[in-house]
Amino acid sequence: MGQKVNPISFRLQVHKNWDSRWFAHKKDFSRLLIEDIKIREHIEKRYSSRPTIARIEIERSANLVTVTIHTAKAGVVIGRGGAGVTELKKELEKLASLPVRINIEEVKRPDLSAKLVAENIAHQLERRSNFRRATKMAAQNVMTAGAKGVRIQVAGRLNNAEMARREKVSEGSVPLHTLRADVDFHSARAALPGAGIVGVKVWIYKGERS
Repeated sequence: MGQKVNPISFRLQVHKNWDSRWFAHKKDFSRLLIEDIKIREHIEKRYSSRPTIARIEIERSANLVTVTIHTAKAGVVIGRGGAGVTELKKELEKLASLPVRINIEEVKRPDLSAKLVAENIAHQLERRSNFRRATKMAAQNVMTAGAKGVRIQVAGRLNNAEMARREKVSEGSVPLHTLRADVDFHSARAALPGAGIVGVKVWIYKGERS
C-alpha cells in the first residue's frame, strides 16, 4: 500500500505555516477548533458559487479573532462600499466567542493557487465540461503563470463511464520528496448528477526555497 502524506503538512515549519495560529488550554481547545471549522465552512459556503477563496487564516489573541481571507476577487468579498465585509463580520461574530476582525488580501496570481485551480476544474466538471480539456487547459494556465511544474489528477466515473478510473495530467517536475520544494496542494470534489463524486487533486511546484 502506498503511504501518502499531504505535501503542505509535510513542509510545516520548513517554509509553510499553519492556517490557524493560536494557543488554548486543554479544556478550551475543542470548542475553539469547532469555532474555526464553522468560520471556514461559513466563508466557503457564502462564496461557493464560483472559486474565489484561496486561503483562510485565523489568528486568536486574548480579546480578538483575526480572519484573513486570501481571495482572487477582492471586490466580490468586500462588496459595494465595504458592505460585504460588514455583513460577513456580523455573521462570523455569531459563530465566534470573541469580536472578529476581517482582513482581505488579494491573490495576485490565482493560477498558482492549488485550491483555486482544483475548485475551478471541479466547477467545470459540474457544468458537464470534458475532463481532459479542463485539466489540460488548467495545467497550461499554471505553467504560463510561472510554475516550475504541475500535476493534476481526476478520479471517478469520468464522462459518465460505467467503471471509475483515474486520469493524470502533468507538466514540468513536482519533487514531492524535497522539503525545500515549495509545493502547493489541494483536493476538491465535483458532484456530478448520475455519476456521483469525481475527485480532483492538484499539486503545483513553484520552485525551491532557500
